[in-house]
Amino acid sequence: MIPIYQLDAFADEIFEGNPAAVCPLARWLPDDLLQRIAAENNLSETAFFVPEGEGFRLRWFTPVVEVEFCGHATLASAYVILSFLERGRERVVFETRRGRFIVERRGDALLMNLPIETAELCDPPSGLALSLGATPAETHRGANLMAVFDDAESVKAMKPDMARLEELCRREGNVGVIATARGGGIFGDCDFVSRFFAPAHGVAEDPVTGSAHCMMGPYWGERLGKDCLLARQISARGGVVGVELREGRVFLEGRCRLYMRGEISLEGAAL
Repeated sequence: MIPIYQLDAFADEIFEGNPAAVCPLARWLPDDLLQRIAAENNLSETAFFVPEGEGFRLRWFTPVVEVEFCGHATLASAYVILSFLERGRERVVFETRRGRFIVERRGDALLMNLPIETAELCDPPSGLALSLGATPAETHRGANLMAVFDDAESVKAMKPDMARLEELCRREGNVGVIATARGGGIFGDCDFVSRFFAPAHGVAEDPVTGSAHCMMGPYWGERLGKDCLLARQISARGGVVGVELREGRVFLEGRCRLYMRGEISLEGAAL
C-alpha cells in the first residue's frame, strides 16, 4: 500500500487552486510505475518523495511525463510533511533536479524558496498568436514561453486552440506557454494575472502554476518597481500567489487544503 494525499494548492478553500497528489515513499519505485500512478491519478501533477539527508528527494510527474520543476506540488508535499508526517518541523528541505528547495511555515501559509527562472525578450514563434487566439505585446523565452498582454481582460477572455498550441509547444522544445498581464480593472486587487498552458505535457490549462511565477515574478517586479507582489492565476479554478524577490531567489507564499487521503493498492498490477 502506498499512502496518497490529494490537496488543493494555492487555495484558501477546497475546490480552488491547483489539485496535486502527494505520495510519500520509503524508497524509490521503478520510474514506469511512478508514471503509471501519475496517469491513474490524472491530475496535473503527482509528487513522490523519499527521505534523503536532512530532508527529502522530491520528483514530479504529469499524467504523461516527469517534469523538472513544479511549484504547486512542492507546496502540497511540504504541507503533507508539516501537517501530517512530521508536525514538529518548521521547515522542509527538498533536493530536486533543479537544486535545493526550502519550504517554511508562515502563519497558516507556507513560503517556498525557489530559483529564479530567467527569460529573454524574443520574437514570437510562428503561429503563437493564432494558437492563443490573441496577439501578445511582447514574448519572452526561458524554460517556457511568456506572452505579455496589454490588459488582464484579454488574458481572461483568451480561448486557445489547444491542438495548434500543442503542436507549437512541441516544436519549440516541449515548453509551456504563460499568458500574463498587469492587474487592474476587474482584477484590481493584484499586481499581475496569468494563465498557463502545457498541452505537450498532458496539461491543457494548469489551474495555478508555481514555477511560472518564478519567471513572471522577476519580470513584473522590475516592470512595476516592486519586491513584493500579489499574483492571481485566472484559470477556471483560480488561485492567489504571494511573490517576494530577494537574495537572488523567488519566494512564493500560498496555502493548501486537504481534499482526500487514502492508500493506493497495487494488488493485481503487473509490476
